[in-house]
Amino acid sequence: MRPLTAAQAVAAAVVAARLARGRRRLPALRPRPAAGVTISVVVPARDEAARIGPCLRAVLADPAVVEVIVVDDGSRDGTAEVAAGLGAKVVTAEPLPGGWVGKQWALRQGVAAAGGEVVVTLDADARPAPGLFGALAAALERYDLVSAGPRFVCDGVLEQALHASMLATLVYRFGPVGPARPPPPHRVVANGQCMAFHRARMTEVDGFAQIHDRMTDDVALARCLARRGWSVGFLDAGGLLEVDMHDSVGELWREWGRSLPLRDVTGPGWQAADLAVIWLTGALPVLRLAAGRPTGLDVALLAVRVLLAGALRGSYREPGAGLLLSPLLDPASAFRLTQATLRPVRTWRGRTYPDVSGGARPARPGRSAAR
Repeated sequence: MRPLTAAQAVAAAVVAARLARGRRRLPALRPRPAAGVTISVVVPARDEAARIGPCLRAVLADPAVVEVIVVDDGSRDGTAEVAAGLGAKVVTAEPLPGGWVGKQWALRQGVAAAGGEVVVTLDADARPAPGLFGALAAALERYDLVSAGPRFVCDGVLEQALHASMLATLVYRFGPVGPARPPPPHRVVANGQCMAFHRARMTEVDGFAQIHDRMTDDVALARCLARRGWSVGFLDAGGLLEVDMHDSVGELWREWGRSLPLRDVTGPGWQAADLAVIWLTGALPVLRLAAGRPTGLDVALLAVRVLLAGALRGSYREPGAGLLLSPLLDPASAFRLTQATLRPVRTWRGRTYPDVSGGARPARPGRSAAR
């Protein structure tokens, strides 16, 4: 047991150092008018007819936005008709080339069709509040790429508990949103549900082509651009953006659990280290408590985890009992991360993509992008 205890102590020190960054994190975004800049919003959509309406209504009502472009990526449920009926400009995506993931292909075409100086990309399940787009444009005075951390909407206690447990794995691995000091490029994280950048510069580097084959598109883009010298900001926008990610606990388990390991943008060494941290500091204390044999360090880690659950209240529209119950699901989250790391799923919305080596730098199209 001594090697395990020593490893747990090291992992606990790592987590403590990461959590300590929260004392110096940047303030949350506040609503601002867009001053002297034109903003285009691009929404990639595939079979989103049931969810895209609230997103588009909110965006179209914002005077800071000059155009809203929905890229219809082969939808079969009338997404394009819903978007056009609400007043968005609909771009029909070209057939997906070999080697490309659908979202990157749709975003690349949306950026090409945009006319604004600033482009904000939104997922169809995002719900922006007035002032978000002006705040993102203002943040681009400091950063080259900005992504926004939202407030989450969960349906029911169990869904919130599982979501908060999975969210805690990100905090344990990367620290809180809004770090005052940027991490090294290989540890940068981002949220693809809402990203902002200057259109001309993104077009110049053809950013989405750089990460055309990655399932973890948001983190892949942020790390790719950070390696090129871009300043990447991941900022708290919980007061200005809400996201209703999943319709059920099962969907949350399958879909978010699939992408959380960041397997295709993280090298094997970091994958192993991240899993070790989650098992030793999150899952092991709960398992030992359930067995009636917690150590003093286990009790301390459980206390830290309960405090983190309280700190995550601001990340949810309706924080409730699910947050307090979330530590009990940490072994399940650790299992899901391990499962998705060892057996990655590269299927989404009826498309299956070929596997790519974990952490490898993506090839440029025209070389080895074809299937």
